[in-house]
Amino acid sequence: MDKLEQQNLPVVVIGAGPVGLAAAAQLVARGIEPLVLEAGTAAGSAVREWSHVRLFSTWSELTDPAAEKLLAPTGWVKPDPDSCPSGGEWADLYLRPLADVLGDRVRTGARVTGVSRTGRDRVVDADREAQPFVVHVAHTDGREERVFARAVVDASGTWTSPGPAGGSGLPAPGERAAADRITYRVPDLKDPAVRARYAGRRTAVIGSGASAFTALAYLAELAAAEDGAGTHAVWVLRRGISGSTFGGGTADQLPARGALGLAAKAAVDDGHADAVTGFRIDAIERAGDGRPVLVAEDGRRLEPVDEVIALTGFRPDLSFLSEIRLGLDERLQAPTALAPLIDPNQHSCGTVYPHGHRELAHPEQDFYLVGMKSYGRAPTFLAMTGYEQVRSVVAAIAGDTDSADRVELTLPETGVCGGAGLFDVSAADRGDDGCCVPTPQLVQLGATAPAEEASTGGCCGS
Repeated sequence: MDKLEQQNLPVVVIGAGPVGLAAAAQLVARGIEPLVLEAGTAAGSAVREWSHVRLFSTWSELTDPAAEKLLAPTGWVKPDPDSCPSGGEWADLYLRPLADVLGDRVRTGARVTGVSRTGRDRVVDADREAQPFVVHVAHTDGREERVFARAVVDASGTWTSPGPAGGSGLPAPGERAAADRITYRVPDLKDPAVRARYAGRRTAVIGSGASAFTALAYLAELAAAEDGAGTHAVWVLRRGISGSTFGGGTADQLPARGALGLAAKAAVDDGHADAVTGFRIDAIERAGDGRPVLVAEDGRRLEPVDEVIALTGFRPDLSFLSEIRLGLDERLQAPTALAPLIDPNQHSCGTVYPHGHRELAHPEQDFYLVGMKSYGRAPTFLAMTGYEQVRSVVAAIAGDTDSADRVELTLPETGVCGGAGLFDVSAADRGDDGCCVPTPQLVQLGATAPAEEASTGGCCGS
């Protein structure tokens, strides 16, 4: 295939979520034909799976400028820019209309199973960059298809790859066996069946980010409702509690994001949740009645719980990119040049530096990871970051280097997404003493901590 023929091929965008559709809109604006391949049954399928969750970003930060221009001739009206939509509203009021405008450029029920260079596996150097990409697609009706592309933009996100409850990054022993009691998503407590699962029950919430805050707030609301008597949460944190545990609070430039942290703190202060700190899960066992028992790396054991909500972040699915030459940071699994800018040990959402095609580039020319997937395991992503990413990437694909390099992004400061589970709880803080393992301490914030009681049993008390 000669250069001209290759230039006439579409740019394949993987994923019809907010950033994938924004990439398509940017391509259309540049006169380049996009082909969006979405594994789900509709645009925004992943967003629809958390349709009950309200975003902490406002509408002013959730729509892409090129997408707005594409929508304008249809009579689309942007919702109140100062309001925060739910995931369902974001999908219905913006993503679905945008996909409709893009029309046949968006194919649903099309799962990408592999990406490579035509006639070249990842080992072969010869004439590699002159070959178009070949994208293997599996359709829900059983068909297999090959699509050729001049460039590939992977905006498939991380929703399908949640982190495990286990503190070592792997499912803890017993975690898979307890799958009937564990969910890795924020439950929709407005759904009667889901509500009944948690009402009057003791639930462990594992995690320290916005999702965990949301789950704690939902459970506290249920506990205060007439049908929620006896509902109680145990908040399991891998770190200790510090001034940054609850995010920016009233100082957060995204007020709804700050309110999440305050709601989590209120859940504990009001007695609807207890916090267990420095607890990294080593195993999940079963009590005699089948309820899960969480066991920490230091041997501490929690009382049995009825349900577990594990909200420990997400990670990118790189399985279908085995033939692409990726340049990824060994820790975050983000593009090598981007990783230092988004390291959650150093940055929150608002301190991420503006970045574009150069930071998102890989050894494989004209291949890009964008959106949540570009952040690998970092939890600091905001939608407006993704929109600026694809504007720069599409400009680079179009050959407009000046525009691609002119990256401008102003993000709201502070927030709940800083820190990555540092080992900041010492053995002394936990009270470790040789063979003796202390009972987990349940902390009620805002109240006087109970005096420590002397050990009355076990090897240390004898």
